Amino acid sequence: MTAERSIAPPSGAVATTPAPTGRPDRPALRVRPVRTRIWQQRTLYLMALPGIAYFLVFKYVPMGGLVIAFQDYKPFLGILESPWVGLEHFVRLFTEDTFWMLLRNTLVLSLLLMVISFPVPIILALLLNEVRTKLFQRSIQTIIYIPHFMSWVIVVSIFYVMLTTDGGAINELIAALGGKPIGFLTDPDWLRPMYVFQHIWRTAGWGTIVYLAALTAVDPNLYEAAEIDGANRWKQTWHITLPAIRATIIVLFILSIGDFLELGFEHMFLLLNSMNREVGEIFDTYVYTAGIQNGQLSYATAVGLFKGLVGLILVMMANSLAKKLGEEGVY
Repeated sequence: MTAERSIAPPSGAVATTPAPTGRPDRPALRVRPVRTRIWQQRTLYLMALPGIAYFLVFKYVPMGGLVIAFQDYKPFLGILESPWVGLEHFVRLFTEDTFWMLLRNTLVLSLLLMVISFPVPIILALLLNEVRTKLFQRSIQTIIYIPHFMSWVIVVSIFYVMLTTDGGAINELIAALGGKPIGFLTDPDWLRPMYVFQHIWRTAGWGTIVYLAALTAVDPNLYEAAEIDGANRWKQTWHITLPAIRATIIVLFILSIGDFLELGFEHMFLLLNSMNREVGEIFDTYVYTAGIQNGQLSYATAVGLFKGLVGLILVMMANSLAKKLGEEGVY
């Protein structure tokens, strides 16, 4: 019970008032209705509408067509009338000899991109962060970012002009030095290095900007304190800069894991020919060949669904592992 004390008012009556508890009363929190919050932030919601509409129309709605992976889909019959075949297309995928060739080529390229391409933006961001001349830093940043705006058709065309044996600049230089022309575009041994190099050239600039943006949150006083303590630039980078962007690195790594079997159709399709197809055929180009060229829509959908499921499982596993190690995940 609450302790009480008597207070004698002027009239002589005895009144009781609760003794103070030492904690001031807190005003009750008012929760605004959802409609009120949406209206107050209507500008932000309006700006988000185009992105939401894009994902709904081009990402989520087409998922309804995944059911044809379990059908013998006939365009004239439609989804409702086409016969169901269960897991027949998946059994065919896993039992064909082509599957192991596709898996090998896709895994090799994915591992090369993860080991070689993924660290490049981090290294570039760390190097640019050490540049003290802002004009030079911004100029280099712009130069490496320009290829991001080029389509793969333009990128591959540029390299074709440079590497072709018929008047290509690189082969002309090799011939001028007394060497023999190299078939960069037809030699299977050159396909994977060329693919990785083109991927780095086009995408490294975008990743660099992401990491540079993360580096802006680092407190400059940390560098000053480390310099006073005698730490050189390498130690400052290792003990201050890298830990500051570790969360960003982990999130981007987890997201890249989801694309482990998703190398992109357009880039590899433009590099493929009859001479290098044995080492360059991947799941993305195989889906195009089976679905568009051969008209096997249900089978091609099954191959695409397999890729998507593998990517989803890998993301969930990587995210769970990151959280167990005490890092931030993507969800």
